[in-house]
Amino acid sequence: MENDPRFAEFVILQAQNAGMFLGQVANPINGQPEVNINAARSVLDSLEMLEHKTAGNRSPEEEKLLQTALLNLRSLYAEVEARDGSGES
Repeated sequence: MENDPRFAEFVILQAQNAGMFLGQVANPINGQPEVNINAARSVLDSLEMLEHKTAGNRSPEEEKLLQTALLNLRSLYAEVEARDGSGES
């Protein structure tokens, strides 16, 4: 199976968006990190949907990229959710 550079670009862009929504990347408008857990969940849901809809159609490199992004984002999401849920910021 051949790599499609658009797939990698899309996954990376979505991961960057989720990172911004989880406060890991500064908001490009004001330069400050912000947390928007609902937006982060939406991006994570989209990547999970992509995972299911493209199953069996990804190259090994695309598979590794997507799984790495999902693993990292799920971990970070859980960390931010637990922190915000405990009243810390």
